[in-house]
Amino acid sequence: MNKKWIMMASIFIISTAVVILTIALIGSSKDIYIDGDTKLVAKTEERDFQVYRDGKFRTSFLTGVNIGATKPGHFPGELAITKAEYLRWFKHIHDMNADVIRVYTTMKPNFYDALYEFNKGKSRPLYLMQGLWKNEDISLELGHAYANDDEILLTIIQDGKDLVDIFHGNITLPERRGLASGTYTKDISKYVIGWILGVEWDPQFVVDTNLINPNRNQYVGNYIKTTIDASPFEAFLTHFGDVILTYEMEKYGMMRPLSYTNWLTTDPLNHPNEPYLKEDMVSVNTEHIVATDLFTSGLFASYHVYPYYPEFINHSLEYRAFIDESGKVNPYRAYLKDLYAYHSVPVMVAEFGIPASRGKAHDSVHLGFNQGFMTETEQGHALSDMIRDIKKEGYMGGLVFAWQDEWFKRTWNTMDFDVSLRRPFWSNVQTNEQMFGLMGFEPGMKERISYADAKFQEWLNVSPLFETENVTLKIMADERYLYVMIDTDGFDFDNDTLWIPILTHPDQGNTSFVGTNLTFAHPADFLIQIKGESESKILVDAYYDSFYYLYAEQLKVLPRYAHYRNRNSGYFNTMHLALSGSITLPEEQVTLPFSSYETGKLRHGNANPKSKQYDSLADFYHLDGNIEIQIPWALLNISDPSRKMHLGDYYEFNGFESIPIEGIRIGASFQKSFQEAHLIDMYSYTWQTWSYPTYHERLKASYYILKQTFKSI
Repeated sequence: MNKKWIMMASIFIISTAVVILTIALIGSSKDIYIDGDTKLVAKTEERDFQVYRDGKFRTSFLTGVNIGATKPGHFPGELAITKAEYLRWFKHIHDMNADVIRVYTTMKPNFYDALYEFNKGKSRPLYLMQGLWKNEDISLELGHAYANDDEILLTIIQDGKDLVDIFHGNITLPERRGLASGTYTKDISKYVIGWILGVEWDPQFVVDTNLINPNRNQYVGNYIKTTIDASPFEAFLTHFGDVILTYEMEKYGMMRPLSYTNWLTTDPLNHPNEPYLKEDMVSVNTEHIVATDLFTSGLFASYHVYPYYPEFINHSLEYRAFIDESGKVNPYRAYLKDLYAYHSVPVMVAEFGIPASRGKAHDSVHLGFNQGFMTETEQGHALSDMIRDIKKEGYMGGLVFAWQDEWFKRTWNTMDFDVSLRRPFWSNVQTNEQMFGLMGFEPGMKERISYADAKFQEWLNVSPLFETENVTLKIMADERYLYVMIDTDGFDFDNDTLWIPILTHPDQGNTSFVGTNLTFAHPADFLIQIKGESESKILVDAYYDSFYYLYAEQLKVLPRYAHYRNRNSGYFNTMHLALSGSITLPEEQVTLPFSSYETGKLRHGNANPKSKQYDSLADFYHLDGNIEIQIPWALLNISDPSRKMHLGDYYEFNGFESIPIEGIRIGASFQKSFQEAHLIDMYSYTWQTWSYPTYHERLKASYYILKQTFKSI
């Protein structure tokens, strides 16, 4: 062959290779849009959000999930989730027909490595909305956004720059306690379609920032700037957002859409029937932050919107008058409509969720989408209704809170009754904040040791704690429940009453029950009554009733009874959790009383997830005179089962203190009628403590319901 042609062919091959290599390095034209010196993977277009896919910007309604930073046995700052776990979770999320995952803070390399590996070669990748967390404890300590020579501002800016380098696989972060560290080598920049910066800002922090810094209410950056109406806090947001955008453009020639975390408490709307001043005292109005001509990727707004709180979502005169096309009162939809109409940019519901927990903290008055005491099936249908409402009102998308359950979480109406530093080590189903996940963590390596389902195979090798003429009782325990199996001879479930006294505090309890002929061989702190499906419940010695003590003796919002302060009074109370204090609705001048619900009521049903009749709220199951019960530890005032700690004497400690116990005493007997005199003996039981919990993952029923919903929309 002619040397000239050989040389020309070689040059062509080398040039082609260089082009191919260049495209590979910056991302193919199908993944990244290049406009002069600027690379984009997503942008806003008027009220739409567009993702660049297959060589074209496509308007997308984004569905997805928020992923927390931890798993059982760990606090979030440990960032203990492994790459293998992320890869498994990403597959589940992708299979659920979701588009987006959101994280709140800088993650360890294994998260970004897993995202890179999972998306490789996929025509429909999982996209990332990246958050940037602010330390709320430091904010409380400093008091306002510009305190201590702009410490918070400078920290957020540095964290944002680090994240930019992380996106491009170009940084090593040193070891820092409670923060991410390691070497980041994977370029995942083409999967990051937006920023959601910051946290649910505390209203007082916003107010103090505005009051203390009146002259810092303007900021003009390269890509975003404030309007003349902006507050000092909004200028603070603009400042760090623009510096982060500028850093990525100058170093990598790339920009992406930007928003800030907001919530109903600091939204820009007025809520005249909101009873709590703090919930409507100040606005963070991101309409006061606008794009310059250079910011081609655009701004969008992000809100966390739940259907049960703040109170105005239930009691707004306007919202509760809204009837949707199905004929139901729908304040959630009405609020979405109001919020969307206010904005000029695309809006995302960055968090919405319903916990499938046994415990409850608030009611959704009109919709029934409550903050807890919802089955997994109810959770799935509620989330489906909410995402449909979000789409109908024109939003760019909605992200479910949350992907996984979080055992470390606390809730205002249960947090006094457990040991805070041990929360991650056991599963408290009374704390609704722990149970928002579509994927649950359950005790046991592969399955729980028992389920209340009247299938007794798991009890065959368990020795009876005691046997009487007509009752045999067996007992087991794990990180979530105390399990009790009772085999009876002659018990009529609908007409007889089975009594199960339990002693947890050795120096307290009742030796009899006022109004009955029951007596106990040892004092009983708790008394379980099993009588049909409607009258089964767990009762607590009035002296050891944490609900009564907190709200009557300490806070004085409920009536006080002198005889409840006496040990061995013979009085047992029904068990309650608080839902709301007394509130006055300003527009109507109507006062709603303190509210609670009976959490000690026991629910009959099949608690085995493998059953077609599965009821995730079931507490016990009866079949042919035999009963299986699963009792949440918190309903026995056990504040940390992993170390065998329980609540001590409230009156001696003047509050809630946890002390160790050796174990419990328990008995069982049934009455044919209340006139029968019964002395119930009680037997000792203890369980093994643990340093680290065993657990396994389980996709909830809500996952499969939402999977179909995401597919349909």
